[in-house]
Amino acid sequence: MATSTAVSSPGKVLLAGGYLVLDPAYSGVVVSTSSRFYTVIAPLPHPPRAGADAGPIQIRVRSPQFLEATWLYFVEFDGPDAVRVEPVADVAGSKNKFVHLALQRTLTLAAELKSVGTLQNTLAHGLDITIVGDNDFYSQRAQLKAHNLPATLGSLSKLPVFNKTGVRLQDVHKTGLGSSAALITSLVSGLLLHLNVIPADSFATEGGTAAASEGRKLAHNLAQYVHCLAQGKVGSGFDVSAAVFGSQLYTRFDPAVLEPLMNDSGSNLPLNPIITPSNSAWDYRAEPFKLPPQTRLMLADVDAGSDTPSLVGKVLKWRKENSEDAKALWDTIDGLNQALSKTLLRLSELAAENPTAYRKAVKYISTIQSVQWLANPNIAGNDNHSDLRVVIEAFIEAHNLSEGIRENMRTMGERAGVPIEPPEQTALVDACVSVAGVIGGGVPGAGGYDAIWLLVCDPANCPPEELPSSRVERVWSTYTGKLDVSPLLASESVAKGVHVEALDAVPGLAEVVRAQ
Repeated sequence: MATSTAVSSPGKVLLAGGYLVLDPAYSGVVVSTSSRFYTVIAPLPHPPRAGADAGPIQIRVRSPQFLEATWLYFVEFDGPDAVRVEPVADVAGSKNKFVHLALQRTLTLAAELKSVGTLQNTLAHGLDITIVGDNDFYSQRAQLKAHNLPATLGSLSKLPVFNKTGVRLQDVHKTGLGSSAALITSLVSGLLLHLNVIPADSFATEGGTAAASEGRKLAHNLAQYVHCLAQGKVGSGFDVSAAVFGSQLYTRFDPAVLEPLMNDSGSNLPLNPIITPSNSAWDYRAEPFKLPPQTRLMLADVDAGSDTPSLVGKVLKWRKENSEDAKALWDTIDGLNQALSKTLLRLSELAAENPTAYRKAVKYISTIQSVQWLANPNIAGNDNHSDLRVVIEAFIEAHNLSEGIRENMRTMGERAGVPIEPPEQTALVDACVSVAGVIGGGVPGAGGYDAIWLLVCDPANCPPEELPSSRVERVWSTYTGKLDVSPLLASESVAKGVHVEALDAVPGLAEVVRAQ
């Protein structure tokens, strides 16, 4: 067994497909973020004594970014088939349902696939687990204020990596990047590797479900189950799928696959027959997706001074009561979502087919507003610039589609009586989309007041102050509307989904793990 195992999983942004992604008839465009959760697993530095008088096998889990965030568990074996993970009550720190369920169900699956005896031997020295998330998962407003720094990308880059939040886990302000899904996916994947349940090269291949190894698919199914169990319901699963496979066009699995395991009696059922990738009831699809070259995803944490209401229930109620109207609107939105995905992928193809024309087009449109991208008669009507025009037209199409999605999502919000894109957010996104070099934007996922996303041109060899991202930052920092906008450092993840890490190769990770 490896001395230590380090695994990371990305966060997510649902660019298109909010609400629709709950229905397997529709898909969602999901981008995985460069911000990641890291799980590092090693033997305990001072394990209990071996032998006849040995104490119980121990697992210690630490989340050093929070106060009172150490959890201790005893592993107990009940006969030849059963394994239990019990939290130790007198350890400082509140209960952590997500971690506890991930340990319990992963060890249960390991016992089924490797035998209880093998698992006991593997766990003989206990486990010491450290879990940390990149700063973007949690609001850094208080930390920036404490350092007397403005809310800019430059300021965020000056904060320590894996910055301490100064609060307990239950009191932290999250930014909506899917922290619980990324955490569970990194923990489950790390345990499966560390306990030799899946081969060491399970995460070496990338590219969605078609190219995924059986080990990656097993990690996906188990992480989906644990995440649903911890949340008490079977959600769409796009956040876990993004954490496992990376950016994708996601179509959900039938919730029925997990129903036998979701009630109290489910804890007594064998896991592997349901969780195994060979179970054809796992009918989800994760088709590879990526943003075009020389573009950049920009994200902002929006603090409107009020919590986002629970929107999903109201939208689904409206859909049930207005089925024909809702189906027509959802079909329209789905057509726009699919077209946006295809257009963005087509831009990557155009970049590969004619790199020079693509580079020139990005550089040109990054200097002017989208309404002017084809206003120049030398480009619009000159056959000598046809290659350039094709690229610009594709960017215009992406812009128009993203605006069409916003319009129809606002319509759904109005009809359902929920603020999917509330007027304050509309004003903010409109101000950003009107900036030179901005391709499109919106309110991610289910909408509300929490965040916005933008896709902007990111031309090569451009002075930093002339980049569209710098112009957007100036809009955010000087915005005088009702919303307080704070940028996130995240962009699209280069690594696709779960990634095995070298401990010393991730800045700051080894230091936070070794600090007891």
